[in-house]
Amino acid sequence: MVDTDAAIGYVVAHGDAVDRARLSHLRSGVSPAEEIYARIEAGQTPSGGWPAQGGGDIASVDATCFRLAELDDLAGLRRPSAQRALQWLATRQSLDGWWEEDPALAASAPHWARPGNPDARFYLTANAAFWLAVAAADAGAEPSPALLRGARAILDQIDESGTWPGFLVSGWLAAAVLHRTESFYEAARIFVVLGERAKTMTAADAAWMATALLRVGVSADDPVIVAARTRLDETQRPDGSWPSDDAPALDVHTTLTALKVFLHPSTRRP
Repeated sequence: MVDTDAAIGYVVAHGDAVDRARLSHLRSGVSPAEEIYARIEAGQTPSGGWPAQGGGDIASVDATCFRLAELDDLAGLRRPSAQRALQWLATRQSLDGWWEEDPALAASAPHWARPGNPDARFYLTANAAFWLAVAAADAGAEPSPALLRGARAILDQIDESGTWPGFLVSGWLAAAVLHRTESFYEAARIFVVLGERAKTMTAADAAWMATALLRVGVSADDPVIVAARTRLDETQRPDGSWPSDDAPALDVHTTLTALKVFLHPSTRRP
């Protein structure tokens, strides 16, 4: 049985001001101080995207999606900074529906975002399209042309078994986009694959997958969400935290992401 009280205590004890603001909003919908938003929005380029590294002047698709995720945790997707970022993402899409990083970032981009890497192209397309889908749904708007082009590019890469090219994360982001754009059958095929993979997922992957799918309206009772919750139940540590895949300093982030699953209105149990 997941101990949400212990997880909350871990974030309070080990998190920074942004982490605690995210926790407060998650628990009670409290809006953060403007300075919290300012910390997240710092460094945004005039074009609307964020660079991958502080002080950089070339915006990154991957970094911009990360900042949108931080703002989303604080109900900030309607803020001017987020709207500019979403517009920038749409302008960065190629005519065939794909997203790739600027070639100037080839030497510094991590392998999952490196220009010219087909697996990175699929991941970035799924990630960028995910945020366009979330923003459109929140606004009650129809899918934009950019979102529909991205969904079509994703569909063309999913095979009959429900598998996808490249990284594990690309699967749940792609499934979320397809679910949101009403390609329910194709999304469900990916869900089946993800449900099996969830049995051995890391805590960070299980948490990210569940929160992404819940964010686009996948039912909390869907087997893929149930499988992710089970995996998180298995991987919570005695101090209430869940481990990051990268470094102990990011354990708070993973714990917050897992808490989003168990504190989501549709997953709470009496």
